[in-house]
Amino acid sequence: MSKSNPLQMEQLSDSAYYILLALLTPKHGYAIMKYIEELTEGEVKMGPATLYTLIKKLQKSGYILLNEDEDERRKTYQITSGGITLIDAEIERRLRMSRHGNIAQLKAKEALEL
Repeated sequence: MSKSNPLQMEQLSDSAYYILLALLTPKHGYAIMKYIEELTEGEVKMGPATLYTLIKKLQKSGYILLNEDEDERRKTYQITSGGITLIDAEIERRLRMSRHGNIAQLKAKEALEL
């Protein structure tokens, strides 16, 4: 991990990935957690410690911004253009990984049938 960039962004952790997906539209912390849970149909539940640790890292890396809000108790975050570029690349990377897995399974089945 680079000291200048707290998140080495060649690939995202699952938690960072879901946070960036949630922030394709601006949200506050609780809404991010609820969105992730709904998107994944309850498969992924993120606690506040994980969420806010990653939010700070994503902010420091320039992938999300804190919106100034009149209500100081409710902080709203949004993805930056760099964050959008990163999430687009990550979606493509994960799709390639899925295709690789499908190919490997097919080849293994074929090899076992010989």
